[in-house]
Amino acid sequence: MNFDTIYKKLEKLFYTYPSPVVDFIEAQTKDPFKILIATILSARSKDTITTKVVTKLFQEIDVYSDFRKFSEDELSKMIYPIGFYKNKAKFLKKFPDILDEKFEGKIPQTIDELIQLPGVGRKTANLVLAIAFKIPAVCVDIHVHRIMNRLGYVQTKNPFETEMALRKKLPEKYWLHFNSYLVAYGQNHCSPRNPKCSTCIIYDECNRIGVETKYKLKEKNLFTP
Repeated sequence: MNFDTIYKKLEKLFYTYPSPVVDFIEAQTKDPFKILIATILSARSKDTITTKVVTKLFQEIDVYSDFRKFSEDELSKMIYPIGFYKNKAKFLKKFPDILDEKFEGKIPQTIDELIQLPGVGRKTANLVLAIAFKIPAVCVDIHVHRIMNRLGYVQTKNPFETEMALRKKLPEKYWLHFNSYLVAYGQNHCSPRNPKCSTCIIYDECNRIGVETKYKLKEKNLFTP
């Protein structure tokens, strides 16, 4: 498998798709704080919904201390209907105090520090490093985990295992952008069920691990001259 070929093909295709919400906020604001908040809110929520919510939210929230102006209930209403909005409202309400207490009001730039902030796990931390600070990081969400295993590039059971495997195997030159490219492709083409193999631009590089046998046969017939 030639990952460089895969990367270059997905890079070209990336610019034809709607941007993942975190890339959209980065392009609009260049603000690490807003990129971090968008990443927290995007977890387990559709990008189409999250984009609308954060765009409206940032009309009220410009800097992290603005969260202090609103109650937890008000914040819940402001970020509805994203997934787990009540829990995320709790994170947002705590955010200013923890950022001040631990990091003097500055968004940290390491994984170990970022995961001390409310609502931030390894996936979020890695994505913020790459998108907000341009620090090479291996961000693995469900799309990256699925596609990398479907390609046969790794053989792992969960996103954490995938991250660790990619840190060892994936050349660092790909770390900054591969998440964005794979997420966009996973959202628009390489879906969890019934992936669109018949029109896949990386069909020849993919082992289609885990794709149903009957679907593989169907796609094989489609590709037969």
